[in-house]
Amino acid sequence: MAARPTWQGHLKLSLVTCPVALYAATTQSNDVSFHLINPKTNNRIRMVPTDPDTGPVERANLVKGYEVAKDQYVLFDEADFDKVKLESTKTISIDKFVDEADIDRLYWDEPFYVVPDKGVGVEAFAVIRGAMEKQGKVALGCLVLRGRERQLALEVRDNGLVAYTLRAHDEVRDAGDYFNEIPTVKADKDMVEIAARIIGQKEGGFDPSKFKDRYDDALREMIAAKKKGQGLVDAPQPDETNVIDLMEALRNSLKGSATAGRKTAAKAMPAKKTATKKLATKPAPKRKAS
Repeated sequence: MAARPTWQGHLKLSLVTCPVALYAATTQSNDVSFHLINPKTNNRIRMVPTDPDTGPVERANLVKGYEVAKDQYVLFDEADFDKVKLESTKTISIDKFVDEADIDRLYWDEPFYVVPDKGVGVEAFAVIRGAMEKQGKVALGCLVLRGRERQLALEVRDNGLVAYTLRAHDEVRDAGDYFNEIPTVKADKDMVEIAARIIGQKEGGFDPSKFKDRYDDALREMIAAKKKGQGLVDAPQPDETNVIDLMEALRNSLKGSATAGRKTAAKAMPAKKTATKKLATKPAPKRKAS
């Protein structure tokens, strides 16, 4: 397994315990990233830890500090953090089982693959996973991750488990603070019907492989163009549209969706040879009169 584990410890269900490792289920390695460059020298800028009194310092010699007053700190080194002993620092203890629908989607956060360590732990892992699959429930537990105790939701996936960190209650803002000010408007039932038909025409399956980051792709094209010394063309700004007749806009959208569907179906059909010849034939350029 190429990736390094984010966390290693034990998974515990009552008296059954097995060693496991957590691996990040997502990656940002394919994102376009940039460095800060001094355009006068083309040198990459290095961020050097600096003490305002003594100048640059080695990062390895630094400790963490909690500000208790203006410019006053309580200092902590690694030995201090090791003294905070919680079961969740090394063990994910499953405390409760719930239905997936009981967890508001606002609370779902970062996913991790949970994998058993090789050896005797594999059998215990299979027992825990099999029991969870049989009951069809999501397990809740805790662990200390990146210096914070996080609640986890674990669910069965394939031969393993997926653990999602859950946001704390105080991390999720109250929707009422934003939605309560939305004015109550009774939508016209005919307009709703047309909009529902538009939704029906655009219905399809979920396929994440079709999702593309067009901004990321545009950045890559710009990088390639700059490497070749080519000029760049700015994308046109979208026109601002003020919809005056909402019903007419919905009807036109419905027509447009239906037309697009017919065009897609037509593209799927093989073109006739005669049509291909017509498209391939170009008129000869006219000669200028001498």
